[in-house]
Parts: sequence; structure tokens; C-alpha cells
Amino acid sequence: MRTRAAVLCAAAAVVAGSLTAVPAQAAPAAQLSWKKCGTSDYPRLQCTSVQVPLDHARPSGRQITLALSRVPHTAAVSQGPLLVNPGGPGGSGLALAGFVASALPKSVAGRYDVIGFDPRGVGRSRPALNCAPGHFEPERPDSVPATAALERTNIDRAKAFAAACGRKHADLLPHLDTLSAARDVDAVRRALGAPKISYFGYSYGTYLGAVYAKLYPTHVHRLVLDSIVDPTGVWYADNLGQEYAFDDRHRALMAWIARHDDAYRLGRDPARIADRWYAMRAALAKKPAGGRVGAAELEDTFVAGGYYNGYWPYLAEAFAAYAHLKTTGPLLEAYENFGAVDSAGDNGYSVYTAVQCRDASWPREWKRWRADAWRVHAKAPLMAWNNTWYNAPCAFWPTAPLRRADIANTELPSALLFQATDDAATPFAGGIRVHGLLTRSSLVVERGGGNHGITLSDNKCLDGYLAAYLTDGRMPHGDGPQDAVCAKTPDPKPLRAKSAPPASRGSVLHELLGFRR
Repeated sequence: MRTRAAVLCAAAAVVAGSLTAVPAQAAPAAQLSWKKCGTSDYPRLQCTSVQVPLDHARPSGRQITLALSRVPHTAAVSQGPLLVNPGGPGGSGLALAGFVASALPKSVAGRYDVIGFDPRGVGRSRPALNCAPGHFEPERPDSVPATAALERTNIDRAKAFAAACGRKHADLLPHLDTLSAARDVDAVRRALGAPKISYFGYSYGTYLGAVYAKLYPTHVHRLVLDSIVDPTGVWYADNLGQEYAFDDRHRALMAWIARHDDAYRLGRDPARIADRWYAMRAALAKKPAGGRVGAAELEDTFVAGGYYNGYWPYLAEAFAAYAHLKTTGPLLEAYENFGAVDSAGDNGYSVYTAVQCRDASWPREWKRWRADAWRVHAKAPLMAWNNTWYNAPCAFWPTAPLRRADIANTELPSALLFQATDDAATPFAGGIRVHGLLTRSSLVVERGGGNHGITLSDNKCLDGYLAAYLTDGRMPHGDGPQDAVCAKTPDPKPLRAKSAPPASRGSVLHELLGFRR
């Protein structure tokens, strides 16, 4: 997830945490000056920036800057802007505009100005957050607190991160939340001079899109939500649900390795393969690979396989190399590719914590976190504690939380939802729940699919529904909890050569999504 025009945006009322729709306003003439910023992958990209109020309740007060990107429409008649968001919170959306414009059929993409943006605090938007550079530098303490001293070390790390955010960004933290980001989206709409926008969001971007649609239902032309956040669990309960779901995906990886024993020679029993994986974890906790990949970093690396099974062959090869020969090179390479956090990741994590800690209440007593983490760990050990520490700064956050938003919507003209049944990051129940909350929505399900972010990822069935909706609003309508079902994208095959295969559309998309939790 992530020329200058001053934009004033009227504040939407928030009463006891509920969202109130904002009346439509006439859009001012566009004042944006776009400049070429194309890359070899997306040569048609253009860039600009727009100013928005830091506090939308004070539209004439301090302004901050949002970075925007665009691939202009090519059709004679445009359907207006299509804003895209990769999730997070904390994901940069600038390159995503290029990807979406190139991945959609030309006849569809050509109808829209595809707009990417870095939400407030993210990437090239200013100011950008970076609370504690190097917070994820290896090798971190073991995530599973087998001793009181280890637990205290991890608690102190979480407290230090929260305190650093409070010291460095005290002026920004009260204004980093999904409600503010949604109002920014409407400020962008006004700067574009568009009476309505279309919106296409993945992961957390589905929640941002749903909140925007609740605030401004008359400003929405099309709404596409892919891999859907359960809005009733924002954010503590949703994270507990993730921990069980990621463990399921890890077991699916172990089963896939068992089916390909000829390639990896780790056995044909998934349970025994999992035992070997946890033995590898225990060994790395004592002696990190290359001084970099300890137990926590190993978890970070293999969590990526829960988001996208296209990485399973690389993870399996690294696992097999260590298990058979104690060779660490492939494991270090896998960590650098899938688990390591760079400077952009420091920014993304800072925004992630700022938004999630502000959006809704979190437990403030550590004993609640401890009890829940051990309870989940007993059944789903892969990332129960890893994810606990990832979110633990919210137990000590310096800014008071808002009330959770209600995204139920009877006014929205239409919405098309996509959800995989075995998605780990946003479990299936969230798609069903949002389908029920958005009265005029249709839900397309990828049965048996486990990837996170499923459209524009080489599934023709899913992409056909997406193209039809963006073309003229056509949506499937069924009698059950879903309106259409697609077969899952096939699982990958083991690598047949040492060199990496050409990047697939799916791998490019999932790199852009950034595996934000």
C-alpha cells in the first residue's frame, strides 16, 4: 500500500463512531499538473501531488501532500477515474496504477484514468512516517516467549516502538486512520474534477473502500473489493483470525511438499514434514543462518507463502537445502526476497501501526494479549506469537482510539466482491459478511483458492467478472451466499531449473501488494 493543488474537503460527521454520508458537492475544475514518471514496466505512468487537510474538521488548517500516479484513458469516452489501493495500511499504490492498467483488457482499462496514490504518511506522500528505522533488523528475539525474560524483551521492543512514534510524530498520529484516509480519497476526487470515482482495493484497501462508500455513496461509480477485511473484527479480532488461517496455509504448504517428494525428498507425510520444519526453527533459534535468519525471521519468510503459493517452490527448496545439508544460502536468499524489511517497509509498518492502533480499541492489559497468544499458539503455532508482537505496539499506543466504523450500506449503487475460500490474510468469513452489509453487492468466490489478491492474477474466470463489471456494471446474481464461483488457480509446480522463471502476473501483483497484514 502506497504541480500541487490545494484541496478543501468538508468534514463528515462522526457520531459515536458511526459514519454519516456526506452530501454530494460540485467538483471544482481540475488543477493538477501531471508529469511523465514512467518506468520500463509502466511507461505511460504520470505523476503529480495534491494537498489535503491534515485534519478534515479544519479544512483551512495545516495541509499535507499526497503523491498520485495516473495512466490516462485512451477511449473516446471515459468512465472517469479508477482509484486503486494495494492495502496495508501502509502500502504504496503508485506502481499499482501501472499494473492495473496493463493487466486489465485494453478495452476496459482504456475507459478509465487509472489513479494510484500513496495514502497519508506513506511512501512519497509528505510527511512520511518512519517511527523506528531498523526495527525489524535481524536477528530479532525469538517470537515465542519461552521465558519471562524473553517475553519482557519483546514487550520492551513494542513499547519502544510506540514511544518512538509518539515522540517523532505526535502531531500526525491523531490524524492517521481510515476515516481520514477515506476523506482524502474524496479530496482526490475533487482535485480530479470528477463528480464520481470508481475504486478498486485489495486487502486493507477493501476496508478503506467500504468506509469511503459509506461516507460518500453518491460519489461512487463502481466499487471492486478483492480479499475482503471483516469490518466487525477491526482490528484485534481480525488478527487473531489471521493466525489460525495462516497456520492452515502453512499446513497446505507442507502437504504440497509431500506431494512433490520426488523434488524435495522431505517425505510423504505432511505432519512429519511439519515436524522437520519446526525442528529447523528450533535450530535457527539457537544458531541463526548467516547471523541473520533466526526463528522470527524464518517465520517472516514462510508467512509469505500464506499470502501467495507462487512462492512455495522457493520456500520448499530453501527448507530442503537446510534439512538435508544444513546449507543456508537458499534460506538467506528466501529471507531477503520474502521476509526482510527495507526502508520502505519501515515506513509501511509505521503507517500500519499508526492506522490500526487509531482505528479501533485494542486491549490495554498485557495479560489479555498473553492469554490469547498462548491459546492460539496451542493450535496454530506458525505466527501466533509473531503476529502478536507485530501488533503489540497497539497495547501501548500514545493516541486514543476511535470507535470502529460501521460500513453497512443501502445507498451504494453496486459493488463487486472477490474472495478466496482459503485466504489467510482476510479469511473467507469477511467476504460473506461484507456481502451482507453492502445491499447491492455481488460476491464472486474462488473455491479452494488460498492466495490473497485473486483478480488480475491469471484466473480467467475471476477476471472475466471483473472486466464485465468495469465495462458496463454487469454483475452475477445467485441465490446462495455467493453469486458466482470460479475454480481456483492451479497450485505451482516445483522449479525445473536453477534460474527463476519469468515473472507471472500473479507474482508481480503480490510483490506490489507487499504482503501487508
